[in-house]
Amino acid sequence: MSRRTSRSSRPATVPENSPRITPASPCPCGLPAAYGDCCGRFHAGTAAPTCEALMRSRYSAFVVRDAGYLLRTWHPETRPPSVDFDPAMRWTGLEILEATEGSAFHTTGTVTFRAHYSDDGRPDALHEKSRFVRHDGAWVYATAIFVD
Repeated sequence: MSRRTSRSSRPATVPENSPRITPASPCPCGLPAAYGDCCGRFHAGTAAPTCEALMRSRYSAFVVRDAGYLLRTWHPETRPPSVDFDPAMRWTGLEILEATEGSAFHTTGTVTFRAHYSDDGRPDALHEKSRFVRHDGAWVYATAIFVD
């Protein structure tokens, strides 16, 4: 997911009205696991083993507004200076539609997904095909093609 901004002077802090997700909460990525056992472990520093796991953890990072994780997992050639979280936007669900390559045996992979959200209470969705590559041995988000 590539929501970004060029406003580098704005600090990447978690707003007061961000969703309260605890390690025991259901993981926002949609897998049947607690956040702490699923995407939370990647946010805490464990490397995502596949590009699909990285995609899910990046979606969860948007939900919990973890700008540091998003920037760390963005390829340095396409990484913005900061991530801007719209206070009116709430991520509400993730559908993985297709994943190609992106395993421990690959150096590239793609994940096509639909991320549902509400913007100021109005439901919408982002449909994207994200490209991931290995950088310094870890999966990172490289680029996106917006499907619709």
